[in-house]
Amino acid sequence: LQPKITATWIAVVFIFLMAGLGLKTEEFKKAFQRIWFNLFVQIFNFGVVSGFSFGFSRALRELGVLESSLADGMVACACLPLTINMVLVLTKSAGGDEASAIFNAAFGNMLGVFLSPVLMLGYLGVTGDVDLVSVFYKLALRVVLPVATGQILQKTSKSIVNFVKENKKHFKKVQSYALIFIVYTVFCRTFENDEASSGATDILVMIVFQGLLLCAVMLLAWIGLGLLFRNEPTLRVMGLFGCSHKTVALGVPLINAVYESDPNLGSYTLPLLIWHPMQLVIGSFLAPKLLAFVHSEKERLGIVDEKEDGKGEQAVVSDTTEIAESTMRISHREQPSGV
Repeated sequence: LQPKITATWIAVVFIFLMAGLGLKTEEFKKAFQRIWFNLFVQIFNFGVVSGFSFGFSRALRELGVLESSLADGMVACACLPLTINMVLVLTKSAGGDEASAIFNAAFGNMLGVFLSPVLMLGYLGVTGDVDLVSVFYKLALRVVLPVATGQILQKTSKSIVNFVKENKKHFKKVQSYALIFIVYTVFCRTFENDEASSGATDILVMIVFQGLLLCAVMLLAWIGLGLLFRNEPTLRVMGLFGCSHKTVALGVPLINAVYESDPNLGSYTLPLLIWHPMQLVIGSFLAPKLLAFVHSEKERLGIVDEKEDGKGEQAVVSDTTEIAESTMRISHREQPSGV
């Protein structure tokens, strides 16, 4: 299969090329419409979550509760940007602000291409397994250049954009297969390598603490949003998802690009693969309750929404059904394309 070429280069370049084609950077002009909210979401997602995760994982490691490479993987996961499709679907289902979800998803993913590797290396340090110059050179070739190429094609070639739109289902499948192939090769290398130190007990402990960390982060975000945006229920709902979600579609290739020669690459990737379905399950559980919260807050504030007037209960049932039907599809198809 030649994973050093197919998984490390071809699959990663393809994923980020499609990301560049799909990212709606025209949404960036809306940044100043809700600048304080957008700043809160991005700072919390990149800064607060990563800082909280770093402190939490270091404490667990020092106490001997969590194996070192899995603790580092928790930090790497926390440095990533938010999801795109999942945030949009859950925000819509929970009655949140869709325009803010579109902006923050697009901007966060574009920012993450540059910021996430810097955060990872800043928190975890540059070990003997990481050649800093080589890492950023390869990131430029595998990540930045494909994204930039995709954006240029999006702005200059309507024929390519239309072709991608017409064959969107096929491209999404190829992206999904590329992502699965990257994950497959990462864990093949991990199991092949005798230096990999994470056992089944370590992984179970990490799963428990990832769940606790996600719940704590969501609670902290909800409290902060309630204090700063008390009378903006739709923004609070979108912010809850935007502040806590982490993308697999960009995350796995980024971690793979930064730590490709590290024998613990699989352990660095695993916490993200745990966080991703957890955020979907918790978000799906909370969505109908958040939708009811939005309706009650709009009534309290005297905000009239004609399309929702008198249909709150029906909307809750409908959105709960939609989430249940979409759970597995989003989990496998969440892509950085934004389309």
